[in-house]
Amino acid sequence: MVKLKINNTDYEAPEGLTILDVARSAGFNIPTLCHKEGLPHYSSCMVCIVKDNKTNSFVPSCSALIQEGMDIDISGEEVISLRRKAIELLLSEHRAECEAPCKVVCPAGYNIPLMNRLITAKDFDAALKLSLSEHGSSEILCAKCPGYCENACRRKKVDIPVSIRNMQLFISQRINQDKPAQDVADQHHNNDTVIETGPKKRKLSKLFTSHIGRLEETELQEWLKECSGKGIRFKEISDFNSAAGEAESCMHCDCRAADDCRLKDLAEEFSIKDPRGKLVNSPIVKKINHNTGLIFENAKCIKCGLCVRLCEDSKEEPALCFIHRGFVSIISEPLTEEFDNILKTKSKEVIEICPTGALSQLK
Repeated sequence: MVKLKINNTDYEAPEGLTILDVARSAGFNIPTLCHKEGLPHYSSCMVCIVKDNKTNSFVPSCSALIQEGMDIDISGEEVISLRRKAIELLLSEHRAECEAPCKVVCPAGYNIPLMNRLITAKDFDAALKLSLSEHGSSEILCAKCPGYCENACRRKKVDIPVSIRNMQLFISQRINQDKPAQDVADQHHNNDTVIETGPKKRKLSKLFTSHIGRLEETELQEWLKECSGKGIRFKEISDFNSAAGEAESCMHCDCRAADDCRLKDLAEEFSIKDPRGKLVNSPIVKKINHNTGLIFENAKCIKCGLCVRLCEDSKEEPALCFIHRGFVSIISEPLTEEFDNILKTKSKEVIEICPTGALSQLK
């Protein structure tokens, strides 16, 4: 057995365990991003860093084995400061948006990206339920809004913005069959009420949100890969078919992992703001496996290697791997394979293990 101290408390544990193993067994919370129980250790994110007071050194707790006489500090000022720097470093090259621009600027905070996906999938019952859950018994604010969402829509940089406002009004009309959408709009436009756009109305402003930084023209075109429409646009939305046709032109700028992103959670936990300047180590590129629906966005990848380690013993199918060397190393499909050929059976597993939105499912 190995005797050591963690935060000035004596512990005894079997030889061969890591500091993280012992600390978690003792009830301490040490954050991790690149660690997963059952997989080989890699120590790339350095978010789990701790200090050994005996040697005055800092070590990654997920891979450092316990040693006799260790005196481990897991929550001191120096440790927290280094963890913050590790997270800030990851964010400095994390070129992603947690929320789509249309949702961020919406005074009511409507889930526009989800609505567009539901309408595109022609799941109109779910679209109606979403609208009801967001509006309740109150009036829809789109009728008296000047269209902040469409002004922020990234699609307008390609051609014209998605007709978000008219789609929302159409859905509202379907809920209130006895009140035509135009009548509702006219009624609200005649109302002198002004929509508040300050922080009190926008809950998103209180949460951490990541930004892309400056976009190149070729990067802007990457979002078009997820547009399922045939280029036919519908400014006026008169029925579900025109709504579905217009929703197909949505570029899906939001992150599908916005509600399940470990990096975002840690940024909020440590009260870290997204860096203004971004290191462009990976251009924004969306790779889509058309056989499985797997989407890979390298600009969101933190190179934790979890997806690689999860599949490294797989002999049946090509998997993700590291290519290149040093600072320019990235995760990719093997150089001898097409992205459509990889992970034919393990797409779900790699999406679940990814700590960010780098891997997601096409919907």
